[in-house]
Amino acid sequence: MTTAFLYDDVFLTHDTGRGHPERSERLVAAMDHLQKQSWYQNLQQLAPVAADLDWIATTHDRDYAARVEQSCLQGATFIDTPDVSVSEASYNVALNAAGGSIKLADSVMSGEAQNGFALMRPPGHHAETSTALGFCMFNNVAVCARYLQQKHGLDKVIILDWDVHHGNGTQHTFEEDPSVLYISTHQYPYYPGTGARSETGKGQGAGATLNCPMHAGASDTDYQEAFTSLIIPKINAFKPDAILLSAGFDAHRDDPLAQINLSTDMYAWMTLRMMELADKHCGGKIISLLEGGYDLNALAVSVAAHVETLGQFKTDT
Repeated sequence: MTTAFLYDDVFLTHDTGRGHPERSERLVAAMDHLQKQSWYQNLQQLAPVAADLDWIATTHDRDYAARVEQSCLQGATFIDTPDVSVSEASYNVALNAAGGSIKLADSVMSGEAQNGFALMRPPGHHAETSTALGFCMFNNVAVCARYLQQKHGLDKVIILDWDVHHGNGTQHTFEEDPSVLYISTHQYPYYPGTGARSETGKGQGAGATLNCPMHAGASDTDYQEAFTSLIIPKINAFKPDAILLSAGFDAHRDDPLAQINLSTDMYAWMTLRMMELADKHCGGKIISLLEGGYDLNALAVSVAAHVETLGQFKTDT
């Protein structure tokens, strides 16, 4: 089995400024740790290509994309909200993040890799159709879902979002669409304020959103209960053609931006559950994209646990 890994130094050129939690050092720390693992050389290495605007337009207004480009090139320091800090290079980097999700999808759908992970930034799941929010400019996982459907002809796609913050942008993009099942575990109530259990989709998409809000202090056991009682049965009933992961690692107990207490091992556990479901329903197809994770060490070891599990590599001794 081959696991793809997508990364490029272009992701380091998105400069969010001094003191911003979503900083290039996140990827530097993760890469430093990954490259020390004996199994790293067994990954299929991929590099991104900037997404065509036609694919960005499947989930974002074209006027919004043009506004992001213009803001970055004209030297704006943020877009829409002060937490979406940008620099001149940020528009190009955001295109490469969305394009990275597409490149990874092509690798998995072609059979070159069975699954894969993209170590990239900026994250995407807070980005709305025409609004930047929560460190995010383009919604990478949403673009990828539409690409899988429109380019590769998939009927049903699941997005599991285990970032500690609810993916408001992803939910709103698909909440009226029964072909995309959005599932989220997240601290609640917390930023961005969405993700109540009662939010289950609208119109034809009623029932195609599953929110599993978690209280501050929630543990591995709480997450395991949510997976066993809610998430796994929902995915089994949906029978997806591919599984997308919004893989944020900020629910780790050491992360400074939230109060969930997951262990590093829990990310391997959740990954393994998704692999079992992917093997059952969609030939093992998992496309995983980095979202949050702001403690450098916790991010590095959690990403490694996730990728090691995806590749079913023997643990280093």
